Amino acid sequence: MSWSDKLNDTRGQLRGLNKSIPDTTRAFGALGKSVKEGGVLDFKTKEFIALGIAVAMRCEACIVLHCETLVKAGATKEEIGDVLAMTIQMGGGPSMMYAAKAQECFEELSAG
Repeated sequence: MSWSDKLNDTRGQLRGLNKSIPDTTRAFGALGKSVKEGGVLDFKTKEFIALGIAVAMRCEACIVLHCETLVKAGATKEEIGDVLAMTIQMGGGPSMMYAAKAQECFEELSAG
């Protein structure tokens, strides 16, 4: 399955969840908005952190959503590489395997 397919599947799954538990998903969305708009770090830096956590937690759905956001935010392949290197340093072998997935995802989604 391509990362674009994974992105579409993830969006579909989230739409289904939104219908099942709208109050919870709205509250989670409000939390995300608050975190991304507040504080001293810029939006792209926060998304880099989110991608690192997604890799360390081995969440492919999170990886594809944050890669898409980083593509839209203008992240470069080199910036992604730095984030993935730091994630590998902190998370060891399992993070290295998911870092490879995240790099592949970013490259596919940024190719358009």
